[in-house]
This record gives sequence, C-alpha cells and structure tokens, in this order.
Amino acid sequence: MRHPIRVVVLGTGRMGSAIARLLVERPGLELVGAFGRRSARAGLDVGLAVGLERELDLALDADLQALLARTRPDVAIQATCSRLADAVGEIETVVSRGIHLVSIAEEMALPDAVSPSAAREIDTLARRHGATVLGTGINPGFVLDLLPIVLTGVCTHVESLTATRVNDLSPYGPTVLASQGVGLTPEAFRKGVEEGSVVGHVGFPASIHLISRALGWEIERLEETREPIVARIRREADAFRVAPGQVAGCLHRAVAWSAGRAVVTLVHPQQVQPEREGVETGDTIEIRGRPHVRLSGSPEIPGGVGTVALAVNAIPRVLAAAPGLKSVLDLPPCAALPGDAGPRDPQVEGASGHRG
Repeated sequence: MRHPIRVVVLGTGRMGSAIARLLVERPGLELVGAFGRRSARAGLDVGLAVGLERELDLALDADLQALLARTRPDVAIQATCSRLADAVGEIETVVSRGIHLVSIAEEMALPDAVSPSAAREIDTLARRHGATVLGTGINPGFVLDLLPIVLTGVCTHVESLTATRVNDLSPYGPTVLASQGVGLTPEAFRKGVEEGSVVGHVGFPASIHLISRALGWEIERLEETREPIVARIRREADAFRVAPGQVAGCLHRAVAWSAGRAVVTLVHPQQVQPEREGVETGDTIEIRGRPHVRLSGSPEIPGGVGTVALAVNAIPRVLAAAPGLKSVLDLPPCAALPGDAGPRDPQVEGASGHRG
C-alpha cells in the first residue's frame, strides 16, 4: 500500500496559499507543514493562514530547519521569492536533508542563465544528498518557452521565434504589482526602471536561454525594454486602485540575437484589468521556419492557477527523477495522475528517499 506523499510549502502568499489549498484537496498528497518568512505570523493555523475555511491542526512555522526536522517531508514546494539569490538559502536547507524541491521562483526555471556557479552548487548538493530540484511555473516554464519549444518539433528548420503573452495582473499580490510599477506615475515608473525597483517580467532571461538551449542557438546579446501601460479609466485589483493617468502595468519586450540576427522575441504586456479598456488577454506563438507555425489562444492561460497546477503536478515526476538540478526540458509537465502519488521506496526502486 502506498503512503501519501508528504509535502511542505514554503511561502503563504498568493501562490503559496493556493498551492497549499490544492495539496489539501489532491488525493495521494499530504500537506504536513508550511513555512512563512514573517515571524509575526508564526503559530497561526496553516488552514486559516492559506485561506481555507477550516483549521488543519498545523502551525505555520518561521523556522525552516525546525519545520523540516519535525515534519520529515518527501518534497517541498518553494513559493517565497522570484530571484535566485533569495531562493538559494532555502533550497540548500531543504536539499541538504535529502528532500526533493519544486520552486516557482522565476529565476529557478533555468538558474544557470543567472548564475552558472550557483546552479552548479545546487546541482552538486542535490546529487550528494539524493534530491531532485526543479524550477517550474506558467512563465517562465511553460507559455513563453516550453510551449514554443514543443511547437518547433513540427519544423524542419527554424529561423526565429516570437511569443507574446497579454495577461491580467489582478490575481497577483502587492509584491508582484509593485514590481510592474502598478499605481505609479509614468515618470516614477521610468525612474523605477532605472533604479531597478520596476523590473517587469523577471523570467525573460530564463525563457530565452531555455529556447536557445533547446534549439542550439548561442545568444550573443539580449536587449530589453520596459514601458508603462497608462490607464485611461479607473482600474482595481483587490486593495490596489489605479486612477486614470497612473500606471496599470508594464509592457516588457526582450530580443535575443544569435549569429547577427534576432532569433527570439518575447513580448509581455501585463496589466491590471486589461479588459476595462478593451484589451483581450491571450497567448500567441509564431515560428518562422519551414513550415511557418502560428498558435494563438484567448483568453490567456491563467497564470495563477496554471503555476499552482504546474508546481503540484510536478511532484510525481520529481520523485521519480534522478537526483540533481533539472529544468522543464528534463521534466516536461503534464497533469499528475492519482496513481502516480506515493513516494519511492529506496529499497525497492534504488531511489534516494528522505534522509532528514
């Protein structure tokens, strides 16, 4: 008889909370704990902390080491940050105990695109302790990279690839909205871009390098631009109110060059309530080659629920994979099957289990 997969969630923001709620519902998975960086919330019942209408008799913990020692999970899902530098400490803490990890930090989709040395250290540590580490998410990790890569499979030759994602920022929390400059004046937006507080989409480098790695392109340079999307009418997103004349989002564009020509173009205008001004959300992929391929769909593939699903659905594949740092090129996603649930038995399958 298979035992449920024991899972802890790192982070109880919008994404972490949604992941925790799905884990509670999913057969074969058991949420055994949650970590939050804010010490003031420590001790709260996890069920209430993640927005369930009932208690789970699990206390939110601000001490990750203590949580892992107490709960002895098979896998952890990290939903605390976007940047690799912010994610590394937690990853090392988890992996050094032989616990597998799925991260939705954007830069973890392909960490060696940001820091080859940090990626090597994670991979070495994971292999040493028999753990698998995977970065995944809707973007990067699927819409603007893996999906275009899969579509190139029908081509005999690819000259260039363009992918555009128009999405609604309304489901996201204040940290994400602030990173897009939502609520600023256009002047403050441009100043924020210069100072680094307005970043647009963090995952463009990861997506471009995932594509180039899959297609064998050596990227010579990467050009990025960020422009404010200014509201003409009032828009709202939970506690955020965007008045006319304020920034409702960010038009972020990246172009990658190889052998003197533009080979990858990614366009990502994301904003709060685009439909309020007649803008439809959607995803479009165009491949110039033989044959020419164009795939377009509207509305957008939902970013919030998509990321949650990708993280949870990755669990069986991560548990079955060889130890080390992986990308979605190594472990492409699909919906997890109930029969896939259940940790590996090291004595039977020769796989590394929890060593915490």
